[in-house]
Amino acid sequence: MRAPVDPTPSEPEGAPRGDFLVGFSATFRLEIAEALRSRWFAVYAAVFFGLIGVLLVFGLTESRVLGFTGLSRTLVTYIQLTMAILPIFILISTVRSLAGDREAGVFEYVLGLPVGIGAWYSGRFVGRFVLAASPVVAALIAAVVYGVVRGVKVPWLELGFDIGLVMVMILAFVGLGFLISALSRSVDTAQTIAFILWIGLVLALDLVLLGALIRGRLAIEGVVAIAMLNPLQVFRTGSMLLFDPQLVLLGPTAFTVFDVFGRVGFMVWSFVYPATLGLLTAGLGFLVFRRGDLP
Repeated sequence: MRAPVDPTPSEPEGAPRGDFLVGFSATFRLEIAEALRSRWFAVYAAVFFGLIGVLLVFGLTESRVLGFTGLSRTLVTYIQLTMAILPIFILISTVRSLAGDREAGVFEYVLGLPVGIGAWYSGRFVGRFVLAASPVVAALIAAVVYGVVRGVKVPWLELGFDIGLVMVMILAFVGLGFLISALSRSVDTAQTIAFILWIGLVLALDLVLLGALIRGRLAIEGVVAIAMLNPLQVFRTGSMLLFDPQLVLLGPTAFTVFDVFGRVGFMVWSFVYPATLGLLTAGLGFLVFRRGDLP
């Protein structure tokens, strides 16, 4: 007599590793192909290439302001603008991933294919990460090529550090987007939650949250520790660290940051925390998605 079948979709126990890789590869290619056919990715890429183009055209590569030379100021400006644009782009586009399929009733077809849930979810997650990262990094590479051709000094160490920061920030927000998408039953709900999250993180930068905490007589070390749980604040501070080793732009708060983390410790934190946040939220989103009521 055949044993009852668990109605919850999951990976078969002992499933061959090759089956997972095949399903992952197929889902990844499908995610990339769908994005390349859609307008949102073209607009997304155009924003960052246009941004770096404007910075280069207006002569930032040859300016000497506050000690910045070569591509340094272009890189600083680009990274700071990226912090404002990138999270909301990622959240709004990513939350449509699962919620959009659920609302359109696509799951009935997709989940009937011989692809495991884990491979399908992983393929979509990695595909979305690659789609979010590729235009940002490609625009930076284009700026470097321009600088090399023009004979402008390229800050290679700072460039590599900032590319790494951008990658882990993208990972964090893609993970948050998948968690929101798994929890939401409609695209409108998912996009609303994503927008509120982004507004909350922006408001938590510097004055709003920190001012309220200080007025509540919380110790400055506690205020800094709470601020450094905000991935936007971590990215902002980390991106300034190489170009401003003393964090002069943060004022007296810099001393507390160095007391709590140390310079090297904060550099490690600026990579480890966003990456961990992205992977944990993506994993939690998978658990919610697998155990939820799928169509």
